[in-house]
Amino acid sequence: MAKYGLVGKNIGYSFSKDFFTVKFEREKRADSYHNFDIESIESFEEIIQKHSDLKGLNITIPFKESILPFLDKIDKEAKAIGAVNTVKINSSGKLNGYNTDHYGFARALTDVLPLKEKTALILGTGGASKAIRYVLQTMKFDIKMVSRTKADNTVTYDELNQEMIANHFLIVNTTPLGTFPNVENFPNIPYHYLTSDHFLFDLTYNPRTTTFMKLGAATGASVCNGLKMLEHQAKKSWKIWRK
Repeated sequence: MAKYGLVGKNIGYSFSKDFFTVKFEREKRADSYHNFDIESIESFEEIIQKHSDLKGLNITIPFKESILPFLDKIDKEAKAIGAVNTVKINSSGKLNGYNTDHYGFARALTDVLPLKEKTALILGTGGASKAIRYVLQTMKFDIKMVSRTKADNTVTYDELNQEMIANHFLIVNTTPLGTFPNVENFPNIPYHYLTSDHFLFDLTYNPRTTTFMKLGAATGASVCNGLKMLEHQAKKSWKIWRK
């Protein structure tokens, strides 16, 4: 019997716990999956110390970047991305970090392509956005990062105008805006400039149809949530833990 889990903040809605619990039951495994809901990353070491039977962890918002100093080894792709969402705990207790978000997004994106042009706006600059940027750069997309505050190589939401929206056909929300229970929230972009050539991809999956998606669909844009991405990345995590 092995123990796995998810480390994050306010994760009662977690997809991962349900996904792996069902998987273990279906495969008649005695393994278990637990939510470790913490306020700060400083509590991470306590989780490791208390649960010596842990074999693997998923890491979610807001700890995908702050987890890095706690790891003994980081996979080269995760290092290039700058964020970790999967930790394997080997037999000697060493913590190895990986990123499966990029794999999950790349797999989910195959259902979206082709677009009118390979141009994208990435909303948010946190750990999840780094994996999305990595995938889109690999696929030779022209990308703009969008943030609430001005920084190098980013634009702010206030700077999004008709021309910018018209020239970027994939818009990916990597922020937690609109996630349950605050379902009325949404990224502040000029939705009225969207067209049927646009595709809105929301990494949020709870609710299944976010306000971001609803506002996009109302303009004729195509939309999807992050559920398929999560399924792909969860399966990849399992392969990492078991290899």
